[in-house]
Amino acid sequence: MIHRLDTAKRVLITGAAGFIGFHLANRLLQQGVAVTGMDNLNEYYDPALKLARLDILRQYSGFCFIKGDIASHDEVIEAFSRSGPDIVVSLAAQAGVRNSIANPGVYVDSNIIGFYNILEACRQYKPAHLVYASSSSVYGNQQKTPFSVSDKTDTPISLYAATKKANELMAYAYAHLYCISCTGLRFFTVYGPYGRPDMAYYLFTKNIMDGTPVKVFNDGDMYRDFTYIDDIIHCLEIVLYNPPADAPPARVYNIGNNHPERLSDFIAALEDILGLKAIRQSYPMQPGDAYQTYADIEDMTEIFGFRPSTDMRTGLSKFVEWYKGYKGTSKE
Repeated sequence: MIHRLDTAKRVLITGAAGFIGFHLANRLLQQGVAVTGMDNLNEYYDPALKLARLDILRQYSGFCFIKGDIASHDEVIEAFSRSGPDIVVSLAAQAGVRNSIANPGVYVDSNIIGFYNILEACRQYKPAHLVYASSSSVYGNQQKTPFSVSDKTDTPISLYAATKKANELMAYAYAHLYCISCTGLRFFTVYGPYGRPDMAYYLFTKNIMDGTPVKVFNDGDMYRDFTYIDDIIHCLEIVLYNPPADAPPARVYNIGNNHPERLSDFIAALEDILGLKAIRQSYPMQPGDAYQTYADIEDMTEIFGFRPSTDMRTGLSKFVEWYKGYKGTSKE
């Protein structure tokens, strides 16, 4: 099993201007890996943050950026043709559970058609490994904890979750039919610097600092397996160069902290770090929201030796430090 980065491998990352895509590209480029990033820079959240991420990546001579939409077959093929990737990391997707209820068509275009275009390009260009983002949302509202990859995931409670489960099934079919090595990663509530502004921890921080109310759903009685971005990237670094040896060559792993936090405790920790009190407004549980997430990461530990190393308070402190700096230099 390879544990060191192979700088001879060319990596294509879709969604490179996104949160996880940016951090992965940055880490690989620091190691001397040639990275091509593809992103459509949509306006789901402020593109200024995406451009700020790209500004950092463009400082590396080994980085090439292609503006393109994975929902366009031609644009995907062009990205593959120009980059000639050995490894593809498919992180481009329309994110957000609640938004998928209001705008379902966008999720079909990006998460279903877009992922199909990625798979078809892999069939044509034959990279050694396709790594793609799934989500803890596929577990729905199941009561059994922790969530294991062997658990049933056929009761999604949002269209977003359904599209991510569909991605896993599509990847398995392509692995079976065309021997494309595919690894799906079910990410659990990723947070950290340069994170998505629509995520709860980002909104909590912004509103507490601005003195505006914080929306607290279900009185804070919800549990999330918050996973710091550095732990996510460490997993990706390991997985990229270790395609599955199964027949068909398709695997799925949970990538989480293996330690869920109560939302009300998460807010309290953030208040303590900021030295400010939140103005809390209570709201009922929202459609599509799961009560809890809790990752069983036994496979990642046994196969790759992975264990998360960032506790909630350390991760939140790093995020707050970054956010204060970013807030001071942006128009937010």
